[in-house]
Amino acid sequence: MNRPQPPLVTPGTFSTAEQPGRPPSDAIVLFDGTPATLDKWEADKNVPEPTKWVVKDGTLQCVPGSGYIRTKEQFGDCQLHVEWAAPSKVEGNSQGRGNSGIFLMGQTEVQVLDNFNNPTYADGFAGSVYGVNPPYANALHAPGEWQVYDIIFRRPIFKDGKMLDSGHFTVLMNGVVVQEATPLEGGGGHMGRSSDHPLLDKGPLKLQDHGNPVRYRNIWYRPLPARAVDGGDMGVVPTEAATAKKLEIAKNIRNDAAKLEGRAKLLRQMESLCYEVDAATRKEAEAGIAAWVSAMQQVPAAEMPGKKREVLQMRGAVDYLIRFKFLPEGLAAQAAIDKMVKDNGWKK
Repeated sequence: MNRPQPPLVTPGTFSTAEQPGRPPSDAIVLFDGTPATLDKWEADKNVPEPTKWVVKDGTLQCVPGSGYIRTKEQFGDCQLHVEWAAPSKVEGNSQGRGNSGIFLMGQTEVQVLDNFNNPTYADGFAGSVYGVNPPYANALHAPGEWQVYDIIFRRPIFKDGKMLDSGHFTVLMNGVVVQEATPLEGGGGHMGRSSDHPLLDKGPLKLQDHGNPVRYRNIWYRPLPARAVDGGDMGVVPTEAATAKKLEIAKNIRNDAAKLEGRAKLLRQMESLCYEVDAATRKEAEAGIAAWVSAMQQVPAAEMPGKKREVLQMRGAVDYLIRFKFLPEGLAAQAAIDKMVKDNGWKK
């Protein structure tokens, strides 16, 4: 409990057919149904011209022939939430029916298409990573109803021309997983797969004008922490950043220990060794364990049952630190604690 606690995020609410949900507290809202949030968008061509898409009945609606739309804000790895609806009046078939697209960083597309009773080529289906991977399932509602996409996006990571991480998409369509960590294969696009290349750190979100009046609402994103391979402390890849984070945690715990006394201080010192085996701290912890053992050996036998929890806690902590080589093997205190446990008939 002494390690840094996760930041508090107040969850949002789920959308209904009539009403979009509320984003989580740390979300960055890109469109909330008000004309004011249209100012966060611009025409993809002839930047920085305003978009010709319109806000109608609280939705962002594509005006066919007006071109793609893009956010002024740019971002990379993210959790993205987008809700969309194809026209209620069914016209066309295959790729000509309710077609649009969601382009992360302006390049990699999650397909938007009315595939309700409307077959098309598999990697162009709604929920596909377009041109790369078909969705696991067709979980669409009927035309005119709102569809909900929740997307986890990780861009490719390159260093010195070598790909360290291909990047990937995870997509939920109306709560159903349709993509699971799908590699980008170069970013996708029409006949553009399998050509690995790096992307910039950030880029705009684009929505496609494909000639259909598709509507959007409730668009927001949350930036994701950097992966270890990208200089962050998330993941299991050893990096300088991860090591620095461990040193920071150890320092914070030791600073906390300095404000305490007795067994509380000792336990903090022992915990800090899990993040950095500092010679001075280890020496002080070993001396503290020995002093604790000496004090426990002076406790009258009649009072020992009341010390059971304390003894077993210390036994578990010492065991752990020795097992993972944060404390040296053969520590005399370990044998003494084992004897206390055995003499009192306690389980380890």
